[in-house]
Amino acid sequence: MRAFIALEIPPELEDEIAALARELKASVKGKLVPRENYHLTLAFLGDAGERQLADAMRVLDEATARFGAIELKPDGLGKFGRPHDATLWLGFEEDPALMELATFVRDGLETCGVDFDAKPFVPHLTIARRAALDAGALPALPFPLPAHTSELALFKSTLTHDGAIYDVMYEVELE
Repeated sequence: MRAFIALEIPPELEDEIAALARELKASVKGKLVPRENYHLTLAFLGDAGERQLADAMRVLDEATARFGAIELKPDGLGKFGRPHDATLWLGFEEDPALMELATFVRDGLETCGVDFDAKPFVPHLTIARRAALDAGALPALPFPLPAHTSELALFKSTLTHDGAIYDVMYEVELE
Protein backbone atom coordinates (compact mmCIF):
# COMPACT_ATOMS: atom_id res chain seq x y z
CA MET A 1 0.00 0.00 0.00
CA ARG A 2 1.36 3.45 -0.96
CA ALA A 3 1.70 5.61 2.12
CA PHE A 4 3.20 8.83 3.43
CA ILE A 5 3.43 10.82 6.66
CA ALA A 6 2.31 14.44 6.51
CA LEU A 7 1.11 17.43 8.46
CA GLU A 8 -2.49 18.28 7.71
CA ILE A 9 -3.27 21.83 6.63
CA PRO A 10 -5.61 23.81 8.92
CA PRO A 11 -8.87 24.98 7.28
CA GLU A 12 -8.01 28.70 7.33
CA LEU A 13 -4.73 28.05 5.51
CA GLU A 14 -6.51 25.68 3.10
CA ASP A 15 -8.87 28.54 2.23
CA GLU A 16 -5.99 30.88 1.48
CA ILE A 17 -4.08 28.30 -0.57
CA ALA A 18 -7.23 27.56 -2.57
CA ALA A 19 -7.59 31.31 -3.27
CA LEU A 20 -3.94 31.42 -4.39
CA ALA A 21 -4.52 28.41 -6.67
CA ARG A 22 -7.59 30.04 -8.23
CA GLU A 23 -5.52 33.14 -9.06
CA LEU A 24 -2.72 31.01 -10.50
CA LYS A 25 -5.12 29.06 -12.71
CA ALA A 26 -5.15 31.89 -15.29
CA SER A 27 -1.33 31.83 -15.57
CA VAL A 28 -0.55 28.15 -15.06
CA LYS A 29 -1.41 25.35 -17.42
CA GLY A 30 -1.63 22.04 -15.62
CA LYS A 31 -3.71 20.04 -13.18
CA LEU A 32 -4.46 21.88 -9.95
CA VAL A 33 -4.38 19.73 -6.83
CA PRO A 34 -7.82 19.56 -5.20
CA ARG A 35 -7.91 21.23 -1.79
CA GLU A 36 -8.85 17.94 -0.08
CA ASN A 37 -5.37 16.72 -1.08
CA TYR A 38 -3.45 19.62 0.51
CA HIS A 39 -0.83 18.39 2.98
CA LEU A 40 2.85 18.88 3.84
CA THR A 41 4.70 15.58 3.39
CA LEU A 42 7.40 14.79 5.95
CA ALA A 43 8.23 11.31 4.61
CA PHE A 44 7.01 9.38 1.56
CA LEU A 45 7.04 5.66 2.34
CA GLY A 46 5.97 4.35 -1.05
CA ASP A 47 4.72 0.77 -0.93
CA ALA A 48 4.64 -0.26 2.72
CA GLY A 49 3.57 -3.50 4.36
CA GLU A 50 1.63 -3.98 7.59
CA ARG A 51 4.77 -4.06 9.77
CA GLN A 52 6.11 -0.84 8.26
CA LEU A 53 2.75 0.88 8.70
CA ALA A 54 2.58 -0.22 12.35
CA ASP A 55 6.13 1.08 12.92
CA ALA A 56 5.21 4.38 11.23
CA MET A 57 2.22 4.72 13.59
CA ARG A 58 4.54 4.23 16.57
CA VAL A 59 6.78 7.02 15.27
CA LEU A 60 3.74 9.31 15.09
CA ASP A 61 2.79 8.37 18.65
CA GLU A 62 6.31 9.22 19.83
CA ALA A 63 6.12 12.60 18.08
CA THR A 64 3.11 13.62 20.19
CA ALA A 65 5.23 13.52 23.34
CA ARG A 66 7.94 15.75 21.87
CA PHE A 67 6.21 18.30 19.66
CA GLY A 68 3.51 20.91 19.93
CA ALA A 69 1.70 22.72 17.16
CA ILE A 70 3.90 23.62 14.20
CA GLU A 71 3.74 27.04 12.57
CA LEU A 72 3.52 26.89 8.79
CA LYS A 73 4.86 30.09 7.22
CA PRO A 74 4.35 30.25 3.44
CA ASP A 75 7.40 31.83 1.85
CA GLY A 76 7.18 31.53 -1.93
CA LEU A 77 6.38 29.49 -4.99
CA GLY A 78 8.71 26.97 -6.56
CA LYS A 79 8.79 24.05 -8.95
CA PHE A 80 10.35 20.66 -9.43
CA GLY A 81 10.91 19.19 -12.86
CA ARG A 82 11.10 20.51 -16.39
CA PRO A 83 9.91 24.03 -17.24
CA HIS A 84 6.82 22.89 -19.17
CA ASP A 85 6.05 19.74 -17.18
CA ALA A 86 6.70 20.67 -13.58
CA THR A 87 5.28 20.27 -10.13
CA LEU A 88 4.35 23.75 -8.88
CA TRP A 89 4.44 24.18 -5.11
CA LEU A 90 3.98 26.60 -2.27
CA GLY A 91 7.07 26.57 -0.08
CA PHE A 92 7.17 27.00 3.68
CA GLU A 93 9.87 28.65 5.76
CA GLU A 94 12.32 26.20 7.28
CA ASP A 95 11.04 26.90 10.78
CA PRO A 96 13.23 25.12 13.39
CA ALA A 97 10.28 23.21 14.91
CA LEU A 98 9.10 22.03 11.47
CA MET A 99 12.59 20.92 10.47
CA GLU A 100 13.10 19.16 13.82
CA LEU A 101 9.79 17.30 13.43
CA ALA A 102 10.71 16.16 9.92
CA THR A 103 14.10 14.95 11.16
CA PHE A 104 12.48 13.18 14.13
CA VAL A 105 9.99 11.35 11.88
CA ARG A 106 12.63 10.35 9.35
CA ASP A 107 15.11 9.22 12.02
CA GLY A 108 12.35 7.21 13.72
CA LEU A 109 11.43 5.49 10.47
CA GLU A 110 15.07 4.71 9.78
CA THR A 111 15.56 3.28 13.28
CA CYS A 112 12.54 0.99 12.75
CA GLY A 113 13.82 -0.12 9.36
CA VAL A 114 10.97 1.53 7.45
CA ASP A 115 12.01 2.53 3.93
CA PHE A 116 11.16 6.05 2.77
CA ASP A 117 12.26 8.46 0.07
CA ALA A 118 15.42 9.93 1.57
CA LYS A 119 15.62 12.99 -0.69
CA PRO A 120 16.33 16.09 1.39
CA PHE A 121 13.23 17.49 3.08
CA VAL A 122 11.93 20.60 1.31
CA PRO A 123 8.84 21.92 3.14
CA HIS A 124 6.21 22.47 0.46
CA LEU A 125 2.63 21.85 -0.58
CA THR A 126 1.91 20.83 -4.18
CA ILE A 127 -0.44 23.23 -5.95
CA ALA A 128 -0.31 21.85 -9.52
CA ARG A 129 1.11 18.91 -11.44
CA ARG A 130 2.19 18.83 -15.09
CA ALA A 131 2.38 22.60 -14.82
CA ALA A 132 3.68 25.10 -17.35
CA LEU A 133 3.84 28.81 -16.60
CA ASP A 134 2.94 31.33 -19.27
CA ALA A 135 5.78 33.64 -20.20
CA GLY A 136 5.80 36.85 -18.21
CA ALA A 137 5.14 37.87 -14.65
CA LEU A 138 2.57 36.22 -12.43
CA PRO A 139 -0.44 38.30 -11.39
CA ALA A 140 -0.60 39.87 -7.94
CA LEU A 141 -1.32 36.90 -5.69
CA PRO A 142 -3.24 36.68 -2.40
CA PHE A 143 -0.35 35.15 -0.50
CA PRO A 144 -1.34 32.93 2.48
CA LEU A 145 -0.66 34.03 6.05
CA PRO A 146 1.11 31.78 8.57
CA ALA A 147 -1.03 29.25 10.46
CA HIS A 148 -0.51 26.54 13.07
CA THR A 149 -1.18 22.85 12.61
CA SER A 150 -1.10 20.09 15.19
CA GLU A 151 -2.44 17.20 13.11
CA LEU A 152 0.15 14.67 11.98
CA ALA A 153 -1.11 11.73 9.95
CA LEU A 154 -0.23 8.57 8.10
CA PHE A 155 -1.98 8.66 4.73
CA LYS A 156 -2.85 5.96 2.23
CA SER A 157 -2.37 7.08 -1.38
CA THR A 158 -4.49 5.43 -4.07
CA LEU A 159 -3.61 6.28 -7.65
CA THR A 160 -6.55 6.51 -10.04
CA HIS A 161 -6.99 7.60 -13.64
CA ASP A 162 -8.28 10.96 -12.34
CA GLY A 163 -5.42 11.48 -9.88
CA ALA A 164 -4.45 10.43 -6.38
CA ILE A 165 -6.90 9.92 -3.54
CA TYR A 166 -5.51 10.39 -0.04
CA ASP A 167 -7.12 8.80 3.00
CA VAL A 168 -6.02 9.27 6.59
CA MET A 169 -5.13 5.87 8.06
CA TYR A 170 -3.86 7.09 11.41
CA GLU A 171 -3.75 10.53 12.96
CA VAL A 172 -2.23 12.05 16.09
CA GLU A 173 -2.53 15.47 17.68
CA LEU A 174 0.76 17.19 18.51
CA GLU A 175 0.45 18.46 22.06
